[in-house]
Amino acid sequence: MLEGYAEAAEAVTGLVERIPDDAWDGPGLGEWDLRALVGHTSRSFVTVLTYLDRPAETEDIDSPEGYYALLPSMTGEGLDQAAVAQRGRDAGVALGDDPAAAFASLAERAVAAARAADPDMLIASIAGGLRVASYVPTRTIELVVHGNDIAAATGLDVTFSTHTTTQVATVLARTAVRLGHGGLLLRALTGRAALPPGFSVV
Repeated sequence: MLEGYAEAAEAVTGLVERIPDDAWDGPGLGEWDLRALVGHTSRSFVTVLTYLDRPAETEDIDSPEGYYALLPSMTGEGLDQAAVAQRGRDAGVALGDDPAAAFASLAERAVAAARAADPDMLIASIAGGLRVASYVPTRTIELVVHGNDIAAATGLDVTFSTHTTTQVATVLARTAVRLGHGGLLLRALTGRAALPPGFSVV
């Protein structure tokens, strides 16, 4: 659980450190410029630091895939795409004059905090209460997904370990099954069908 998060944090931090100074105001993803995309990605650290200080009394979500499977049915913060976009822009601004250094500092603090935390501790997220061991892998997914987005936007390379890639692919596949797409996924993975355009489980 933690190894994948730490590895993904290291890989994306190394990627962000290589972003040219003149690229930060350029295209990122969708309505985000690159700074906002990196800012959104940095929330994979910010939320870990925030939620570890927010104990929960009940376990509402039983696993990483349970977290992602719940999001489509949520109302409010979890479904408000305009709010998500604005949080990304705000997080980009918060990275300040040296965004790569700020990103690296957040990564170091979040990984250290996750290492020190009890994996069984219940924490409160926007989707409900869940254990640290269930939440941290969702942030690994965000780092890998948006690390690839940053790489695509900048033309830079990023590589994730086999361990991290396996962890992310496993959670995403389990999410697809929980959302009722298991049959479609099996057919696609065995060459019997193609996934619909824009198919996503996150």
